Amino acid sequence: MSSSVASRSVGTRPAGSRSGAGRARSRNGLTHAVLIVASLLMIFPFVWQILMSLATNAQVTSVPPTIWPGTLHFENFAHVFDQLPFLNQLWVSVAVTVIRTVGQLLLCSMAGYAFARMEFPFRRTIFALVLAILMVPPQVYLLPQYQIIQGLGWLNTIAGIAAPGIFSAFGTFMMRQFFLGLPDELAEAARLDGANHFQVFWKVMLPLAKPGLSALAIITVLASWNDLLWPLIVATDSTQMPLAPGIATLTSQRSIPDFPLLLAASLLAMAPVLILFLLMQRRVIDGIAFSGLK
Repeated sequence: MSSSVASRSVGTRPAGSRSGAGRARSRNGLTHAVLIVASLLMIFPFVWQILMSLATNAQVTSVPPTIWPGTLHFENFAHVFDQLPFLNQLWVSVAVTVIRTVGQLLLCSMAGYAFARMEFPFRRTIFALVLAILMVPPQVYLLPQYQIIQGLGWLNTIAGIAAPGIFSAFGTFMMRQFFLGLPDELAEAARLDGANHFQVFWKVMLPLAKPGLSALAIITVLASWNDLLWPLIVATDSTQMPLAPGIATLTSQRSIPDFPLLLAASLLAMAPVLILFLLMQRRVIDGIAFSGLK
């Protein structure tokens, strides 16, 4: 009797496990299918941009749309350098991005550490005022910023374009959240050894904040590289514009825009940031996961 029950139980277990494994495989297959479809939908605009940058304007605007341009017109990329001072604008974009990134890494990390670890009067009130900046649309303070830059004589200069972006309330909040997540024992041990606040920040906390700094750097680079409105206002000389407003001026040079030229210029402008992201994507993901989303 017991042997028959045991044989039945042994015989039924593999069937249940096989059915469970089958359901798990079906769920995994469905998940993979959804992810593949979503990935294709996200990649399609980029692939379409590459193909249309090698086509003619008639092919880009044709109805129905042309999927494959046939003859590839690589000269569209050469025409970008004829229509724009591309290298000058690339230099301006790089300079503005470096200045803004270094400024935010330094200033936002110092401010974030102060709000997270230092006690001073009205700390919470001041931090609330800093966060309130995030609720104000940037267009509200465009005119005051322009008047300040004009008064300093920084119109059509790299300093004038970069100055408003060397500090941000978001970067301060992000670094504050990261410093709050670090253990207090490290700072206390450094103070017992005679370190002051700046030494604790510079020698102990800042090296531990590399994931947060990496995430802030990438976010700042992307925001600075894609900034359009402020450079259009403060820079009217095409040789002193960054790439984003420089490419935007191509649409006003003719009644019918040259779409392949615009797409080719956009691809050339995207290349440096895309390469940077591919090289640092692990740091970006880790930094965002461990800092601002806590």
